[in-house]
Amino acid sequence: MKKIVTIIFVLGFYLLSFSQDNRDKIKTLKIAYITEKLNLTQKQAQAFWPIYNNFEDANFKLKSQSYAKRKKVDFENISDKDAETLLNEIRTIDGKKYTLKENYIKDLLKVIPAKKIILLNKVEDDFKHKMFEEFKSRRQLNHGSKQ
Repeated sequence: MKKIVTIIFVLGFYLLSFSQDNRDKIKTLKIAYITEKLNLTQKQAQAFWPIYNNFEDANFKLKSQSYAKRKKVDFENISDKDAETLLNEIRTIDGKKYTLKENYIKDLLKVIPAKKIILLNKVEDDFKHKMFEEFKSRRQLNHGSKQ
């Protein structure tokens, strides 16, 4: 099992180094990693991935909205009234994120057991950690070879 994951990552990162569109490659690696770690059946995977992808897309849009609102702020000159308005807008977005997550979990419970949903959180964290470590090691290699 560990050998399969290692092979997927080595192959995936090899492909990443020759690819223009790294996001698609990372997404492919993530799909393979999650599918394997959750041990999804074909039937579960067919129902799981549309739910997962819709959630990821909607959550990304909400995060982007929140970030865009905060990025525009002139913290030195914002009035209390404008700050309160902005805070309320961000709270509204946070409420939408909460509702989105609640509906996501409800939808997932229809296709995979609760135990796998809990495991999904760990698997996503593990994947992010592996990606970060890979990025760090590549960065060190690139910086080391330039010296």
